[in-house]
Amino acid sequence: MKSTTLSLFLLLPFFLFSQSSTSILEEVTHGYADNNGVKIHYATIGEGPLVVMLHGFPDYWYTWRDQMAALKADFQVVAMDLRGYNLSGQPAGVDNYQMQHLMQDVVAVINANGKEKAIIVGHDWGGGIAWQLAIHRPEVVEKLIVCNLTHPTSQAAENLKVWASNDNTSYTDDFRQHTSETLPVTWLSGWVKDAEAKKQYDKAFSRSSVESMVNYYKANMPTKDQRAAWLQDPKLPDLPKVKVPVLVIFGTKDKYVLKGGLNNTWDYVASDLTMVTLPKAGHFVQQDESEMVSKSMRMWLLRD
Repeated sequence: MKSTTLSLFLLLPFFLFSQSSTSILEEVTHGYADNNGVKIHYATIGEGPLVVMLHGFPDYWYTWRDQMAALKADFQVVAMDLRGYNLSGQPAGVDNYQMQHLMQDVVAVINANGKEKAIIVGHDWGGGIAWQLAIHRPEVVEKLIVCNLTHPTSQAAENLKVWASNDNTSYTDDFRQHTSETLPVTWLSGWVKDAEAKKQYDKAFSRSSVESMVNYYKANMPTKDQRAAWLQDPKLPDLPKVKVPVLVIFGTKDKYVLKGGLNNTWDYVASDLTMVTLPKAGHFVQQDESEMVSKSMRMWLLRD
């Protein structure tokens, strides 16, 4: 039977668990998976059921440092660099960033760690990949945790409202034109609040490809003309229901992903769905409210 929980605040246990992320850089083991010649870097820590974590834009594996510290006692936690970022491969060409390649990168990492499926955790673009894996590659997904990215059908419904009311305007139109000159490292890491973490981000982004980052949008987001055609005869995606348990964690101060996209998520999930909404957190919820996010993940994963 499906159950939907809108807030876990009253259910969270009043205990503290040891969570030190400062040593994660020294504790993790690094590895690479291969997807048709594209190397995918990941950092791994802990032992147990496999958890694979996917970051968003602009980010890299280190975004999950607090959650890795919180879960390492009971899980093998693997945090990926998505293609184009940090130490992962940076293939040229827009087509190399289509969703099917992004999904296969995750499968390659799962297989490189000796497993056929994993608990998938994603944020932003990583959340989009995570949703698509659960929908189109359910055989590789054990459970699903998504941070600040809504189900693609709910997201399409929100986009329809916005584009119909703002003369079909989207920030992605200008974003497609960006280069390394217009998106310098200092801008890419500007959202990072922790001074020591920002040093690590600057290093990671200096190794990353702005062209690759922009190609995610070119390969997977509609152009203005494509949006206009859709608005003439809008149809929401008719996708298979997600059949694994889902935890959605959402910082409601997000300025980029509309919280209205949370509506009707339960209609697209055939298993149990849990939602945690955090009113003090913005888009980067895993860092804005890292302790609450870590506790929520840990409690939900260990509830059985």
